Amino acid sequence: MRRRTHGKVRFRRGASLPSVLTSVNLFFGLISLLKSISGEYGLAAILIALAILLDGMDGLVARLTGTASDFGRELDSLADLISFGVAPSVLAYCWALSSLGRPGMVATFGFVLCGALRLARFNIQASTTDRLHFVGLPIPAAAGAVAALVFYYPRPVQDPLMAGLVWLLLVTLAVLMVSRMRYRSLKQLDLKARRPYPVLFVPILIVLAIFAWPEQVLLGMAFLYVLSGVVPRGLLPGRSDGREEAGRLPAEQTHGAE
Repeated sequence: MRRRTHGKVRFRRGASLPSVLTSVNLFFGLISLLKSISGEYGLAAILIALAILLDGMDGLVARLTGTASDFGRELDSLADLISFGVAPSVLAYCWALSSLGRPGMVATFGFVLCGALRLARFNIQASTTDRLHFVGLPIPAAAGAVAALVFYYPRPVQDPLMAGLVWLLLVTLAVLMVSRMRYRSLKQLDLKARRPYPVLFVPILIVLAIFAWPEQVLLGMAFLYVLSGVVPRGLLPGRSDGREEAGRLPAEQTHGAE
């Protein structure tokens, strides 16, 4: 954390729990990179998924414990660039794109670059954007789409046609990250609010479905979220007409980048 004293920024000593979770997120991203290089693509995808879970947890813990800070947000951005920018792009390259040569390297770099631009834009707009939506595909969701696809089919891609489709997917995800598409945010979900009993069973059913068919369900969930920002408004549940406003979210209330 940091605080201002007479116009100067001073950092508080000690590490908060959200920063520890962010550090573990970064660790999983690094190990995923090493596993991709060594050809263990399924395990690399699982590590990215674990990093996504930790990325969601650190922001939640920061809001619940009141330990959100500018330092935590910056640390989270740096960790996210490794875990959700570099790690999934290297995974896609080693898994499918290396056979394409230079076009594969271009798509890999483009994903990392657009992820970095996405994070930079989010940090700049953190104090002015509404609480219900992200502008552009969040980088953890883009990483999740890559990881879910590899988890579904962990064998190395040999078919040139399939490699081309993976190239197209990586480019599409990169463009969506820097686009103006609006994606629903779950950060402001009120866990204390009372809801009808049938609604409470939905998360349980999702968990059971993931347990029964992990590859298929995770792949479907990842790509449904990616499509939720592209499909015309009103065709998917939960899509609004874009006119709803939830006020502004002060920068100090956020810990993670996304």
